[in-house]
Amino acid sequence: MAPVKGTWSKLAESDRLKRSSQSLAVVGQQVYIYGGEVTARVPVDSALDLISLDGSTATASTLPNASPSPIPRVGSTVAVLDGTLYLFSGRGGLAMTPLEENGGVWKYNPSSGWEFLLPNDPTTPFPLGRSYHAATASAADGLIYIHAGCPESGRLSDFWSYNPKGNIWTKLPDAPGVSRGGTSICCFEDLQSRTINVARMNGYSGTEEIGGIVDVYTPRTHDWERVVFKPDGIEGPGPRSVGTLLTVRIEGRQYLLTMFGEGRPSPLGHAGAGRMWDDAWIFDIEEKSWQKVEWETVGPAPRGWFDADVVEVEGKDGVILHGGLGEDNERLGDVWLLKFN
Repeated sequence: MAPVKGTWSKLAESDRLKRSSQSLAVVGQQVYIYGGEVTARVPVDSALDLISLDGSTATASTLPNASPSPIPRVGSTVAVLDGTLYLFSGRGGLAMTPLEENGGVWKYNPSSGWEFLLPNDPTTPFPLGRSYHAATASAADGLIYIHAGCPESGRLSDFWSYNPKGNIWTKLPDAPGVSRGGTSICCFEDLQSRTINVARMNGYSGTEEIGGIVDVYTPRTHDWERVVFKPDGIEGPGPRSVGTLLTVRIEGRQYLLTMFGEGRPSPLGHAGAGRMWDDAWIFDIEEKSWQKVEWETVGPAPRGWFDADVVEVEGKDGVILHGGLGEDNERLGDVWLLKFN
């Protein structure tokens, strides 16, 4: 695998954008940011913040908060299908209790605003409310996947798909390994079968950060496969949670990308900051091997509890990273663009 190098540029920074445990999603050249917290367990308002990209420059704005709109929350997820945002669950305040919306999903269309969707059949199973779960979307299949996270107590390992067209949830086989929060999932194309698979890695079990494994779910067979590596910073990335996992194309090839995240939890739990990573690694899906990305410029400070997504820049995949929690326990309000050289 040829060396992969990355160049960072800061696009924006403001007090308004300071937050952690938020959700971020890219639609074209628009970056939508929702929710999160500046003070632990106190959600910010329900207004969407928008970063409009123009090449390597950006303009930040806050959209009017119209009704209806979701209750303010932290630790939610947003996935995008056909230019529409789908927000699921999260928790709403000091009690750390998940917002139970009975399988409901908040849908945001840039032209028409928010709409709350309950499942068409209330008698069918749906995922319980949770926070610090993971979500991803498959444009090819028209499905959103939801995995794991934190209910009122403990952690989960369940795995679900949601079909927005039919407004239907489907329970899928649980992911292997320990239950976890702060895990990450993404969809990628299996080049042999030409189908979409889902990758899962990292997370926090309640006692330790998880690493050393990439789990891959194949919807065609409903099977999970495990790829094991040494999380030693040489063969592969160290254990972490509340980071990210994305699919990026570099020089025409498809890779998984994981970066940043919390490597050791704080003794204060959610009220404190642990040890944070400031690295990025790409996983060659075909060769099943890792390579650390080499920074060619100074980039974001170490952080976890942030969010990131893939954006097209000059015909190539780049990554937008926003906010999070620094090692000094301060929320960050910066927005960065990562381009691969």
